[in-house]
Order: sequence, then C-alpha cells, then structure tokens
Amino acid sequence: MVDLKERLSAAAVEQGFVLVGFASLRPLDRGRFFSDWLAGGRHGEMSYLALEPQRRLDPRFLDPRLRSVISLGYPYQAPPRPSRVSWREELRGRVAAYALGEDYHRYVLAKARRVGEVLNALRPRALTRAYVDTGPVFEREWALKASIGWIGKNTNLLNRRYGSYFFLAEIFTDVDFGADSPPYGAHCGRCRQCLELCPTGALEGSYVMDARLCISYLTIELRGPIPLPLRTKLGNWIFGCDICQEVCPWNSEAQSQPDERLTPYLPELLALDQAQFSKRFSRSAIKRAKRRGLLRNAAVALGNSGNPRAVAPLAACLEREPEPLVRAHAAWALGHLGGGVSRRTLERRRKSEPDPTVANEIALALARGSAPECEAV
Repeated sequence: MVDLKERLSAAAVEQGFVLVGFASLRPLDRGRFFSDWLAGGRHGEMSYLALEPQRRLDPRFLDPRLRSVISLGYPYQAPPRPSRVSWREELRGRVAAYALGEDYHRYVLAKARRVGEVLNALRPRALTRAYVDTGPVFEREWALKASIGWIGKNTNLLNRRYGSYFFLAEIFTDVDFGADSPPYGAHCGRCRQCLELCPTGALEGSYVMDARLCISYLTIELRGPIPLPLRTKLGNWIFGCDICQEVCPWNSEAQSQPDERLTPYLPELLALDQAQFSKRFSRSAIKRAKRRGLLRNAAVALGNSGNPRAVAPLAACLEREPEPLVRAHAAWALGHLGGGVSRRTLERRRKSEPDPTVANEIALALARGSAPECEAV
C-alpha cells in the first residue's frame, strides 16, 4: 500500500499538485456546527449549501462503496506586491488572485482526473470520483483529515510551506489506503491579523466565517444590492478578496510580481456590454459574478475612489446602462463622490428613471449632503 501511495503521489506531483494526502472515509463531526451555521443565516443567499447535508458529511451517501479520499493541493499565483501608484488615482479595481487566468474548475479538475486515471491503471477495477469545488464536499475538512494542512482562523486551509494559495481537489475511491497519517497540527498560535484586518468583520473569533459580511461573497455570490453599510468597506475589490490571506504570516513570502490583470481599469469594465463581457471572461472564474454583478462592483469601487475622474463614467452608466442593479449602484457612487456634476446628473436622471429601486437610490444619493466635492470630469 505504501508503494501505491508513492506512485499516486508521484503522479499528482507530475500534474503540478504540491500537496497530497490520504484519509479513510468516516462521518465528519461537523454536523452540529454546520446546522448551527446555516440556522444562523451565515450562508446568506447561498441556499445550495443547505442541500444534501448528509453527503457533505459522509460521501458514502453518494456511493456506499467509497472507502478513502485522496486530497490534493494545486498552487495558484499569490497576489501582486502593492503598486506604487494609488488605485484611487489610477481608478484600478482589484481581483482575487485565484481568478487570474483560466477558470480553475476546468483545469484543476482535469488534472485530478488524470491522477484518478493512474489509480485506475494500477487498480483496474477501482472506483474514482473527482471534485474541485464542483459538488457538496467539505473540501477543507477532508484535507484536514488527509493531513495536508490545518484550518486557520481565516477559515482557509493552511500549510506551513505553501500558506493558503492553493486550490483543493479530492478523489474519492473504494481503494483502502490503510492507516491515516498523524494530524497536521494547528499553527496559528496567538496571531489575530486576519480577524482584526478584515474590513467588514466577517471573521469571528471561533474559526467562523459570516459569509454575509465577506467581501468575496458580496462581490461574487450576492446577486442583489450590496448592503449600504458595507459598500464603502469594499474598497476597490470587484471580484473576491485576498486580505485575510495577504496578512497571514504563513503567506508573507508568497507575493508575486505585479500583474495588471488583477487590477483592471474600472471605467473600462463599467462600459462592457454583454457581448464584450462574455468574450473577455468566458474562460475565467470571473464569469460567475455575471456582467451585472461585476459592473455593480465596479461602480461601488469607483464611488470609493474619491476621484473626480470617476464621475464621468458613472454618469454615463446611470444614463445608458440597461441593468437596474448597475444603475442603482452607479447612483450611490455618484452620491458618495458628491459635487455639482454628480448632483446634476442624479437630478436629471430622477425625472426619467423607470425603476423604483434605482429611483430610491437616486433619492438617497441626493439626500446625502456631506459628500466631498468632485466637480472635475
């Protein structure tokens, strides 16, 4: 069995995985925690998380023949070093590093399946089922059982060598790999940087994430309006967030070279029509936010910039954008920026705005009288 593990580990490394672990399947002891988390509404609008709870806790509900899991970690690019130029001056948004390049679901899953094919070659009758964030699977918990890391205070799986900048994949199989490895151990210690530096306070002190406050949830999973009290806290994040990873000491040496794809020009994004959005992001994880979500986020980031040059693209958006959700956030952004041009744009649009939600945002924006002056366009 040691030889089988070694050969599978070598196959995984050949596919680019940097972490490989094996664990026997048994019911996870997270049932009470998960049900309490759901009952508290911390999952927000992600109702799919409540589906098939038994299968999340024990994959043998999917297939009783399953015996073990191979847990894999595939690295991705760490966030770029901070730019010398202020994003507010350059009107640049920020995208989470995992979204760089092709959608990871596609290529990491393909690599995991190739490892499964090696197992099938070594054990011709072996049953294998591979997942990469593609089913009701508690990925971190199985990685913890497979001893490739620990769950940190930021609720990410952490590894002492690779930090948290890696994707998780799982191969469930009916092959029994024998005794499990010793537990990895926890190494957060007294550090609280992720808890204290999260802009929205999404991380609770007991290793709990409230998704409703998480910037990643707000910019990707939330389909409706971003709650008013949270908009200014998003800064320039328009897809996901890396803050709780950036501040983690285990990732301190992981920053990569700057990549402009992670800091796109916000006015350009705000002007994308559906065809342009589809062409640009068809193979990217960013497509999950959909056009209306990404442009909503871009409008908020422009409003947070405090830059007078953000007024013109926001004004054009309010006048011409077909999606009410995007117009509503453009109205908020103009009100937040303030100034005569913003106010005149809002007053003009108020007379012709057909959507009641947008009209309400315009009214709130006009009522906001303490915003800074942003006259130049």
